[in-house]
Amino acid sequence: MAETKGRPVSASQRPTGGDKAIAVGRKQYFRRKKVCRFCVDKIDDIDYKDVKLLSGFVSERGKITPRRISGVCTPHQRRLSEAVKQARNIALLPFTTQV
Repeated sequence: MAETKGRPVSASQRPTGGDKAIAVGRKQYFRRKKVCRFCVDKIDDIDYKDVKLLSGFVSERGKITPRRISGVCTPHQRRLSEAVKQARNIALLPFTTQV
């Protein structure tokens, strides 16, 4: 039984070695690196009144799309979230959907 410094390791934490066989058998897909739309278009200021642009970064449930999904860089994501919050406060964007 594998032990580390006197503490037994549970079966779920033991390495099985099966991961390599699965990765080799699967077809690997090339994922394109996401680039920031605002950096590409050289948009420096994100306007809270541009509802069409902002609604593309808000889910149908009213949540702001995270960086890892939208592909926006960190500085633009901060400006984007502030613009969405301003637009919500003056009722240009809804906080949530109607249930």
